[in-house]
Amino acid sequence: MNFENIIVTIENGIGQITINRPSKLNALNVATIQELHNAFESLESNAEVRVIIITGEGEKAFVAGADISEFSNFSIEEGAQLAAQGQELLFDFVENLRKPTIAAVNGFALGGGLELAMACHFRIASDNAKMGLPEVSLGVIPGYGGTQRLPQLIGKGRAMEMIMTAGMISAEEAFRAGLVNHVVPQAELLDFTKGIAAKIMRNSPYAIGRAIKCINANYKEGINGFETEIRNFGKCFGTEDFKEGTTAFLEKRKAEFKGK
Repeated sequence: MNFENIIVTIENGIGQITINRPSKLNALNVATIQELHNAFESLESNAEVRVIIITGEGEKAFVAGADISEFSNFSIEEGAQLAAQGQELLFDFVENLRKPTIAAVNGFALGGGLELAMACHFRIASDNAKMGLPEVSLGVIPGYGGTQRLPQLIGKGRAMEMIMTAGMISAEEAFRAGLVNHVVPQAELLDFTKGIAAKIMRNSPYAIGRAIKCINANYKEGINGFETEIRNFGKCFGTEDFKEGTTAFLEKRKAEFKGK
């Protein structure tokens, strides 16, 4: 697929999406959100891809926010529609992908950039990364899931402070708060992230997809996460991956999973 604002590569089972608007610090505009949706959808359906990594081009920014010039004159209705469409096309879509999706945060992750990173299944940051939700300094609130996902990840009190002060935190502060899983030197970020991806790829793709579904269920109103877990645990017993995994364990060999 040909894209204007992103670069997509596939290598050794890893699909990598690089947001490529360095002159705009990789800010998210409507066109980029649509391209990201198309890229994630394509990688999700590609049998060759086992893990997806998303990062930003350059050394300054993962995504420095949304493109404010696109919505500075919006009405109430247009603003609500912008948030609804963005959440459906990208942020909720990424959160519910069956394939593990890792954000390699290589610099500023602000506003919509942090919201995109939080929609991924987990995050790894370079040591120069800065993260924040500065929307209230513009007279709006986070509209791409930030008020929901940030408290889930770091707790209500810390999230309240970050959102209300519109301040940034360092990569180390993000690590201590549980917002990112690891902090590494920027030069090592992608290799380290691919190393985590390689560990993931040793395991059953089917089981991983079901685990993602169950974990997400715990954060969805009206859904009983334990019941979701029981149901999906049972489904695993009817798969080739389960037969292969248990047989390999008993035979003391490495399992070769097919995701079925």
